Amino acid sequence: MSGMTSASIDRDEVARFDALAARWWDERGPMAVLHRFNPVRVGYIRDEACRVFGRDPAAPFPLDGLTVVDIGCGGGVLSEPLARLGARVTGLDPAPATIAAAQAHAAGEGLDIDYRAETIEAVVAGGARFDVVLAMEVVEHVADRAGFLRAASTAVKPGGLLFAATINRTMRSFALAIVGAEYVLRWLPRGTHDWEKFVTPGELKADLEAGGLTVTDTTGVVFNPLGNSWRASRDTGVNYMVAAHRHA
Repeated sequence: MSGMTSASIDRDEVARFDALAARWWDERGPMAVLHRFNPVRVGYIRDEACRVFGRDPAAPFPLDGLTVVDIGCGGGVLSEPLARLGARVTGLDPAPATIAAAQAHAAGEGLDIDYRAETIEAVVAGGARFDVVLAMEVVEHVADRAGFLRAASTAVKPGGLLFAATINRTMRSFALAIVGAEYVLRWLPRGTHDWEKFVTPGELKADLEAGGLTVTDTTGVVFNPLGNSWRASRDTGVNYMVAAHRHA
């Protein structure tokens, strides 16, 4: 797996998440925030993919037959619900213990997901292309953002989509995503995020456009403390998602 030596991999980040492998599916554990965040991610991906590919989001399997690659899939928290919507999912993560945990959980759920301890650079070098490419909560953890997004963009088929979710680099994100989430509320293990790796929407758009994609939507995501849940918003000051399209 020559791609495992890719310049985009931050080995400290890989080790940090690999150490959490056994707890990816503990909804009250270190990934609790990710589990609460998941419904808004799934809905965003489903609805935009259905719009672009002419599907009915209310159908039982609206993503039936679409090929999806989930980069930095972790334990499969996002990969599994997309597989249940009918997508043919490939999950990539450079952390071997994490991939093993994802494989075991999917097998227990009776889901056929192709999990690989590989990088997107290696997969792209092998010629694979996908209808939908996901870079969700991973952009802020790579060592070479531009190189990573170039490879991710290359993986998008003509007519396909790339989705990314990340954190804006603002003083508010420092206060909420690092000080608040890691040190005060302890939603996340300390050291999960590095504020200097956060990405503004403008920077993300420029990187994706350099990869030949057109950003078609940018949507903020905010926490609702009353419902203990996340929702889509026009506020992109902290968390946000983007959809980008490669024209056929």
